[in-house]
Amino acid sequence: MCRNTPSSFTPVGLALPGPTRKIVRTLGEAAHVLIKDWPFDDGEEYVAAVKACVDAISGKITPEQFRQALLRAADEAGIAALTVVQRRVGKRRLAQHSKF
Repeated sequence: MCRNTPSSFTPVGLALPGPTRKIVRTLGEAAHVLIKDWPFDDGEEYVAAVKACVDAISGKITPEQFRQALLRAADEAGIAALTVVQRRVGKRRLAQHSKF
């Protein structure tokens, strides 16, 4: 892995078959989902996503470029994919929550 390349990207929520729901934030998490949780392994976009994951881990493409391949593979497999927006918590609000 290219150590100067971050492995994270804009998180993607995936509604995999059955009750399985995953939020994928890093290349490592994506590789795990593609290998362990994906419903089939013979789709053209799936194969492209696996290759893109390897390319992103090795620094040949950016994590965001991989993310686009992951979204295409999800579409091919009929997996609902959502962009996960993380809300930043201000210091004051964080202090209020930390009391609990």
